[in-house]
Amino acid sequence: MGILSNIFSKIFPSSHPAQNDAPNTTAPEAGALPDQAKPLVDVAAILDGMAAKNPQKLDWSSSIVDLMKLLDLDSSLTARKELATELAYQGDVGDSAAMNIWLHKQVMTRFAENGGKVPAELQG
Repeated sequence: MGILSNIFSKIFPSSHPAQNDAPNTTAPEAGALPDQAKPLVDVAAILDGMAAKNPQKLDWSSSIVDLMKLLDLDSSLTARKELATELAYQGDVGDSAAMNIWLHKQVMTRFAENGGKVPAELQG
């Protein structure tokens, strides 16, 4: 299981599986709901609720490190570099500030692409 999958598992209920990174090349199952009919998961509300209960002051809406900490995931530089590789980051992983900004936008965009309600300004 990749880091993005771990992030998704903390946000999306098991009845709302997040799509994997690969494009879906199989036909939908009979009776499956089209993507538009899936209920939206209010990602911001979930994360705000988690942040309110967390003793640390974590700003998930602007920091990939804080988002990962809030989700109780490894937020080390090594883990973030692994996530960058998983998401096909083309920039310099040595420039952690630029990489972190890109990662945060990518994760927010992936939430939105997979049925998450995410404020537009947080998406890449």
